[in-house]
Amino acid sequence: MAMARMAAADGIEHIACTPHITPGIYDNAGPDIEARIEQLSASLAAEGIALTLWKGADVHVDPQLLGKLNSGMVPTLGQSRYFLLEPPHHIAPPRLPELVQELINGGYIPIITHPERLRWIESQYDLVLRLVKLGALIQVTAGSITGGFGKRPQYWSERMLDEGLVDIVATDAHGVSGRPPILSAARDAVARRMGDAEALEMVYNRPARVLRNEPMPARPKEIPPQVEVTHSKGRGLTRSLLDKLRGKS
Repeated sequence: MAMARMAAADGIEHIACTPHITPGIYDNAGPDIEARIEQLSASLAAEGIALTLWKGADVHVDPQLLGKLNSGMVPTLGQSRYFLLEPPHHIAPPRLPELVQELINGGYIPIITHPERLRWIESQYDLVLRLVKLGALIQVTAGSITGGFGKRPQYWSERMLDEGLVDIVATDAHGVSGRPPILSAARDAVARRMGDAEALEMVYNRPARVLRNEPMPARPKEIPPQVEVTHSKGRGLTRSLLDKLRGKS
């Protein structure tokens, strides 16, 4: 409830509830997630907190994923064709492009969550580009953009922003501190870097298209044709990402 109040105070009106689904670790399932969202929605209404909740999940790589999506055991975002796909943090999974292609052929669109925080992005950045070329979307965590996860994720989030790879910025909220449900700071950082229109696309228009199950417009930039991987250590970032917020939306 504290997270809900914080999100509403930041100007957020819609939240996708996306618990992890990791076979053998987080065995959440679509029907249970839906029941818990209904309970939370009732509590929010009783407290007068103006938030609309949507069903979803942050789904770990699983070779049986297509069948689980078809059965409803793994929920998409708001029952759309879009869903969150979380690669392993420490090692790139084998045949990930093949899995993404299978899911797209099956009628789904994976949204790759927080690639800027993956430990293997330096050595296999080309894999991220391959997934984008196949048709996957990229979602970056708000706290990565504002430096909350350190300089390394900030570097990669800024690089992907500059290369036109980022489709959505989301909170990945886990609590009231550390990973709070705050979007305004990252929205303002993106606006300073790329303009107000693109910032609005990442935090509002594209997420709304996801929930409406609408197609995405063409990317504003072409996907880089080749990869030049530069490790972020020692580069430093002179641009301040912690300027005073300009307001809420």
